[in-house]
Amino acid sequence: MTDADAVPELSRWQRTMVSDGTLAVECLERGDGPGVILLPEIPGIVPSTIELGDLLVDHGFTVVMPSLFGVPGRRPSVLGQVAAVAKLCVMAEFRAFSLDLRGQVTDFLRLVAGDLAARAPGRGVGIIGMCFTGGFAIATAVTTDEIQAAVVSQPAAPFPVSRSRARSVGVPAEALERYAASRADSAPCVLGLRFTQDARSGDARMVALERHLGRAVTVVRLPSGADSTDGTPKGAHSVLTGGVREDPPNRAFLEREQMFEFLRERLAPAGVSDAPA
Repeated sequence: MTDADAVPELSRWQRTMVSDGTLAVECLERGDGPGVILLPEIPGIVPSTIELGDLLVDHGFTVVMPSLFGVPGRRPSVLGQVAAVAKLCVMAEFRAFSLDLRGQVTDFLRLVAGDLAARAPGRGVGIIGMCFTGGFAIATAVTTDEIQAAVVSQPAAPFPVSRSRARSVGVPAEALERYAASRADSAPCVLGLRFTQDARSGDARMVALERHLGRAVTVVRLPSGADSTDGTPKGAHSVLTGGVREDPPNRAFLEREQMFEFLRERLAPAGVSDAPA
């Protein structure tokens, strides 16, 4: 049985190998409407990532999921997470993020954004990064004119081995401030999300985004653990996937709905901002 057979949801996604001459990555694509790049969490495009992609499609977006690590559709496991981290640790992009520099994955994502913007309707492209890839999302956004909306959810890289790393999202403060200045007259174009008790994604990164992006960013801190009134546990980490409870809906579910609206408002063609029927 192949991985695609094991996860029927993947049969609805077109799978294409994309290369920029340096990096070759399989990308999964589905949907119509404005384009959104959905970056997976470690260990890769697991079923919960596919479910989020399907929801974005249902909300009227064309979604591209680059398989940066792992096997698309494979269910998460400790061994898979270890393998994904091991791969990342030897990648030039990982070293670049440790030094607040651009790297090969960010360059690749700029190519994907440009191609998607040329094909999809709307006022540009959105990008969502989660956990390790949260930094990829903002790093791509600040260097790519095509990206008009970025979601940075529970960013967890660079690894917080020092105070400066704990505050970093992998992008120099000067680049964030230039980006914010270029959008001073626009509505917020970056959305930051984290659970308040999430030890893997400290609040220092959100504070840094607020400091350097100013009005260009909206940060939402979702109560968890002792802060929560809806039962969200202290260990909650994945705001848009594992932390969501639909019945009864918790705060993460409501904020995910707001994220769909944020993307729609920023990306929909002029005069078209209503939710799909």
